[in-house]
Amino acid sequence: MDRVRVGCAGWSLPREYAEHFTGDGTHLQRYALRLRCVEINSSFYRPHRPQTYARWATSVPDDFRFSVKVPKRITHVQRLHDCAQALDEFLAQCGQLGDKLGCLLVQMPPSLGFEVQLAEDFFSCLRERFAGHVVLEPRHASWVQAESILQAHRIAQAAVDPSRITTDTSPGGWCGFRYWRLHGSPRIYHDAYGADCLARLRQLLAEAATHAEVWCIFDNTASGAATGDALRITTPSENPPL
Repeated sequence: MDRVRVGCAGWSLPREYAEHFTGDGTHLQRYALRLRCVEINSSFYRPHRPQTYARWATSVPDDFRFSVKVPKRITHVQRLHDCAQALDEFLAQCGQLGDKLGCLLVQMPPSLGFEVQLAEDFFSCLRERFAGHVVLEPRHASWVQAESILQAHRIAQAAVDPSRITTDTSPGGWCGFRYWRLHGSPRIYHDAYGADCLARLRQLLAEAATHAEVWCIFDNTASGAATGDALRITTPSENPPL
């Protein structure tokens, strides 16, 4: 598990877990002393200034990494068409994270089906500008046909719970990067995962880390469960409250 990055979608610190994030500083600074990565979802909804990304980068330890969600302007509004300018603007912003930019998350809308030429054009455009890790979360069943393109462009496909398509119950795409996104069960975005589920997940993550870089992001943040799940899977002996 030392090779696995575990974190949450955002760095809020629910009151019930405050004792596990002691010390001075901002929530991000305290969060980054316990967990090794975070997913920035706010970038999906609005741009952040380059100075903001630069400030975040200086707030965390050298080994900490950020996953940054690609703006909905690109995925949901332009629907991957003619994205060069939008990608340039986005990468100029989040690029201020420097070496702490761990990956980009590309989440597709459920209505966007797989089209070979469109996917090829988009990922080529992205790869001309960004050489780091990229993870895709497709939500239309037709994206099961995208495997060869994902391999060619070194794009990982996220494992997602609850599952959206037939190929997302386990990580797919390029095998050099593995990424889990867990939204809570049975009540999505709210409920914590049980001890047995976390034990099985911990084993999966450790096994995957023998041959790839592995991330696990808990997005069951609506009621604060993500923080507890991340702590329980990284330091099970501390047994944070359920």
